[in-house]
This record gives sequence, C-alpha cells and structure tokens, in this order.
Amino acid sequence: MVSTIKWCVVTVLLGATTVAIAHSDAVSLSGGLASGFKHPLLGPDHVIAMVAVGLWGAFLGKPAIWILPIVFPLIMAFGGALGVVGVPVPAVETGIALSGLVLGLMVAFAVRAPLWLAAVLVGVFAIFHGHAHGTELPEATSPMAYSVGFVIATGLLHLFGIVFGELNRWDWGNRVVRAGGSVIALAGLGFLVGFL
Repeated sequence: MVSTIKWCVVTVLLGATTVAIAHSDAVSLSGGLASGFKHPLLGPDHVIAMVAVGLWGAFLGKPAIWILPIVFPLIMAFGGALGVVGVPVPAVETGIALSGLVLGLMVAFAVRAPLWLAAVLVGVFAIFHGHAHGTELPEATSPMAYSVGFVIATGLLHLFGIVFGELNRWDWGNRVVRAGGSVIALAGLGFLVGFL
C-alpha cells in the first residue's frame, strides 16, 4: 500500500514536471540557451578567434589573461544586441575573418601590446562576432537565453585558449603556443580569402 502511494506521488510529480517543461516559455528558454551555446562552437571562424583571445591573454600575462576574456564577451553581447534589433554593422564576415588572422598573428609574433590597445583590438573584433550571433538568432527562441548561451560558450573557448597558452611558461611551450597562433592566423586568412 505504501509503495503504491509512493509510485502514485512519483508519477504525479513526473507528470507535473513534464507539463512544466513542455510549457512554451520553458522550451523557448532551453532551446534558446542550447542554440546560443552551440552557435560559436559550430562556427570554426568563431572558434579560432575566441581561442586566440585566451592564447594572447595568457601570453601577455596578468592582468591581460583575465581582462581580455572579460572584454570580449561583454562587447560581444553589445554587438549581439545590435544584431537582434537590426542595427547594421558593415563587413561582419570580413571582421570575423580578420579577427582570426590578426589575433593569431599577435600570438605567432609574440606581440606585447599595451593592455589598453589589446583590449580595444579584442573589443572591436567582439562586435563583429556578437553581431553575427545576434542576426542569426532563431526567431522562436528567447534572445536573453540565446545570448547567455553564446556568452558561456565563448567563455569556455577563451578558457581553452588560456589553458593552452599557459604552456608559454616553458621554452618548448612558447614555441607550441606561437605555432598555434600561426595556425589560427592561417585559418583566419583562409576565411578572409574564401578558401575555408
């Protein structure tokens, strides 16, 4: 008898949960979050630039290692908002391709730019990436959930770049990190000329 009551309670609770999750707002939020999260990860042109931000930040050291990966998603969210409301930004795809090329070159050539210049450069490129995310926002999803998703994915890509960039502490690691920057720059060039 007690186990029957327990099963009835569990069944009712599971049924209520399914109804709650099936509600259109809940589906919109989860779908928006998932769509936003996947968007940067499925675009190799986004991946290379976002990893390069983390690499360059790690190469520049403190405080750039944390400032650049904070500047990028903050400004990217602003660019995303511009895209959502339909404010045009010229040459978005060119800006995205240039971001991979330029940031990759910064790492490959071990450029030690002043922090303010590095932050401005990263911020300018972030607008292009954000605008692309915002204009590609699926109509059926929640813009806020989508934005949170792409910011989280961006942060994870930056973190990957930082972890890889920490190899810079050793001589052999410095060569590996700079080689990674070269690969990113070549990929950015490939996107820029339409080869990739």
